[in-house]
Amino acid sequence: MHTLPKTPPLIILALASAVMIGPFSLDTYLPAFPAIAAALEVDEQAISLSVSVYIISLALGQLVGGALSDRFGRKSVLFGGLGLFAVTSLFLAQAQTLNSLLLGRAVQAFGAGWALVSVPALVRDRLSGQEAAKLFSMMGLIAIIAPAIAPSIGSLLLKLGPWQLVFYFLAFYAVLIMPLLAHMFATWALPPPARSGPQIGFIARYVDVLSNRAALPFIGWQVGCFSIVMIFISHASFIYQGHFGLSEDGFALFFALNIVAMMGFNLTNRALLARLQSVRILRMGTVLQAASVLVLVVAAALDSSLVVIVLLLALSIGSVALIGPNIQACFLEHFPTSGGTAAALMGASQFGFAGIISAFTALLPHTITAMFAAMLVCAAGNLFFMWRLQVNSRAG
Repeated sequence: MHTLPKTPPLIILALASAVMIGPFSLDTYLPAFPAIAAALEVDEQAISLSVSVYIISLALGQLVGGALSDRFGRKSVLFGGLGLFAVTSLFLAQAQTLNSLLLGRAVQAFGAGWALVSVPALVRDRLSGQEAAKLFSMMGLIAIIAPAIAPSIGSLLLKLGPWQLVFYFLAFYAVLIMPLLAHMFATWALPPPARSGPQIGFIARYVDVLSNRAALPFIGWQVGCFSIVMIFISHASFIYQGHFGLSEDGFALFFALNIVAMMGFNLTNRALLARLQSVRILRMGTVLQAASVLVLVVAAALDSSLVVIVLLLALSIGSVALIGPNIQACFLEHFPTSGGTAAALMGASQFGFAGIISAFTALLPHTITAMFAAMLVCAAGNLFFMWRLQVNSRAG
């Protein structure tokens, strides 16, 4: 049996720690909304604008950072993003108006985007194919921890002091992981390639990536997959608490089951990668997710029990761990010399379009059947992109 080369655990931890800055900065301050609203003398709905601002700026940061990392190297962009993130987090701790909070979150997310987009580009520089997919999967297993514990960290910090502690923590985290990443660059990451001849411009890099028709279905595929997760997260409180009447503790428990399912599928993905090609696992995961969401819609229409809905949701959300790492590996395989730009385009599309799609679901009837139907549309889109990839492969 073929054995894939092993990446040192410390390197995996370094890469995952950079990825974790996204969910940490997005989720840790959520429990502080009431305190921040009171301090800035606005309502919580106004504070929630900072989430939308963050997601939009995160996408823009990835678009800019990806092209810059291909031009100037991964290290400068990654550390530049972390530095900007840390300084802005300190600024946010001093925010006294809503406008300063929104401005700070925009700049903070821009720095986070630089850091996030550097990681898949680093992996593509060093590995390809099955090796890259396995590393993405292992990083994902560690990074899953972040959204699971981030709100709890925020709640703990609020017990220890004022809401400003949350942003001090984020600044501390960004600085804390810098030595770990420096070690990675010194021992594992490939040095920047020697550059000769004229360098193509910012826009030209994206035009070059978009001209690769064989790779484009993977972007739509990732958008559909991430949109299913975003729709679920946006309406999770309504599903568990509004429809089924669970308490806050019950909501936390059943929500955590989806994280457990993702971890289980992640481990399954790692085992399958030793035997199967990434694209085959990707197709298996996509079909499993689509089937699960279809049954979920039927179960909701039949007013099935909480247990049935929870189990089907675990399959629908957990199967993302079979899809995401393999999409990244297969997509970046097409871009050996422009991994940063390609990763940026995928990351920005993922956050941007998924955010828009999940926002539109607010216009649907407020029922779990409607929410699950929206997820089914995204799953059907994934099947379409899977078919397009097969057509492109035959044509090639």
